[in-house]
Amino acid sequence: MIGPIFHRETATLPRRGRHFVARVVFALMVFGIICTTWLLMAGIQPVQNPGDLAKFGVLIFQLIAPFQLIVLMFTAALAGTTAVSHEKDKQTIILLLMTSLTNAEVVIGKIGAGLLASFNAFLAACPVMFLVLLLGGVAPEQVLAAAWITACTLATCAAIGATLAFWREKTFQALAVTTLLLAFWLALGEVVASGLIFWVPAEWASLISPLRAIIEVTQPLPSKPILSLDLPGGNALLSGGVVLLIGIASTALSIGLLRVWNPSRERRPVASQADEDIPRENFIGESIASVSTSDNAKASTDMAQRRQVKAWKSRPARKVWNNPVLWREMRTWAYGRKVVFVRFAYLLFALIVAFGLQRTMASGVAYEITSFQEKLVPETVSLLAPFIVLSLIIVNALAVNSITNERDGGALDLLLVTEITPPSFLLGKLLGVLYVTKEMVLAPMALCVFLWWGGGLGTENLVFTVLTLIVMVLFVTMLGIHCGMIYSQSRVAIGTSLGTVFFLFLGIAVCMLIMLMFRGSFGRQLAPFLFIILGGGTGLYMALGSRNPSPAITASSFLLPFLTFFAITSFLLRDQELTVFLTVSVSYAFATAAMMVPALSEFDFAFGRTKTVDEE
Repeated sequence: MIGPIFHRETATLPRRGRHFVARVVFALMVFGIICTTWLLMAGIQPVQNPGDLAKFGVLIFQLIAPFQLIVLMFTAALAGTTAVSHEKDKQTIILLLMTSLTNAEVVIGKIGAGLLASFNAFLAACPVMFLVLLLGGVAPEQVLAAAWITACTLATCAAIGATLAFWREKTFQALAVTTLLLAFWLALGEVVASGLIFWVPAEWASLISPLRAIIEVTQPLPSKPILSLDLPGGNALLSGGVVLLIGIASTALSIGLLRVWNPSRERRPVASQADEDIPRENFIGESIASVSTSDNAKASTDMAQRRQVKAWKSRPARKVWNNPVLWREMRTWAYGRKVVFVRFAYLLFALIVAFGLQRTMASGVAYEITSFQEKLVPETVSLLAPFIVLSLIIVNALAVNSITNERDGGALDLLLVTEITPPSFLLGKLLGVLYVTKEMVLAPMALCVFLWWGGGLGTENLVFTVLTLIVMVLFVTMLGIHCGMIYSQSRVAIGTSLGTVFFLFLGIAVCMLIMLMFRGSFGRQLAPFLFIILGGGTGLYMALGSRNPSPAITASSFLLPFLTFFAITSFLLRDQELTVFLTVSVSYAFATAAMMVPALSEFDFAFGRTKTVDEE
């Protein structure tokens, strides 16, 4: 029913070692958050009765349920996108369309293939979620509702990612559009919940955004029955059903337009100028007339000259710079012309954030009260921080895709017979990525300046923020290039690079939330957080240094989590902005240099020394 594509994925997925590692690591990650939070609570305040334990269960459920949703929804969307983009990069999508497979078998098979890994991680973490019931304070209906919403969101995100990948030809375009679309989706739910759209009731936010639906479900005293179908919203069954309908509509769109979008116009044969300018009837008439006249030779010569017109893509030769890699990145449409639409969508999102910052500064509201943060994190930070993370994710996606595109096209093998040196290639790619994503680099800085101009940010903090942004942009760019070099398979490289950036910032957010919940004594929080610090360092080393180990990469992998924890603690203690700036900038600059130095030495990827049996 689903087709041979899905059956092949189910047969080959268990053969990969990372399949088992990924779901075990995710379940351990969720369980580690529970253990860390318990150690913090037990060390700060004693648990004297079942009521205290029930309060802890509510806090854990409010922390884990949104964390699991956000991680898995972006993972599913990324997997759905790369499952299709991999076929296009390898130019095998045409072969699938030439077989007897129907559109439904191709589309549903690819969506299912991208959904398998994320759904396995979700099923592995479900027993850990149900352990929260033993603490009290959480009803079984709440856990079932959170699981239902998460499962529906996973299916929808995988369908959306696959649809955009079927639509767009370039991998970066599909990744960027998918990321922006998910960001718009979550932002729309927040806008509706805030009541800014007066013709849409605020209660409908749980129907629009799965994150809002999860937050509604995790409340200790829900305002409405959770497992019901009462309108207009506020319940899990209806919220998950609406999300699932979006995924079904996206799948139906892909099935209907699969052979319209593929092959794309970029790969279809194009007629020459001679065929376009001169009607075919004229050629036939001229050939017949030339045979019947005495000037047969002259007419044939004239007709041959008229036909000797080059294709429309032919153009005068352009002067190439001394660094041809940088010239290609900056002077050609290396990532497709539709990158302009990605920039437009991103700038539109930046204008929405700027509008939110302006309203916040105009209203004088400096802090936001939620169940997690109690007047400690300004509302401007809640608006600006997700936008900065989104910008860094897009920059990282282009960086890793700049290498995987060359590898899939077979261009990396040609580097060994050219005069291009490793420094020229690396600097060309690095500067080229920054040039193509200049909007993603400059827009967060412009918003910081706008916040400073409105009085929401001090001059000293503005300088620290801008310099830190520059360091982080260089870090995520070099991280993408590094992963593209050391991983021979595009899907693994893209998943590792984007996953590292995503888990890095999401881990920082989770640590800050836990610290805000138990902020009694930061000095006693190091010991409980050692599990997360050690796990984060091990994950960074496996992602960055396991293929080409070096002392610098090993040191940066294990130092980054600890220094990040130190920076978070210094930030929450207030009036230590210089300490936070120096810690973050020095640590991430060192990690950038640790990845850059091996790439400057030699073309390690060209020899295939980093290819493993698992990737084959």
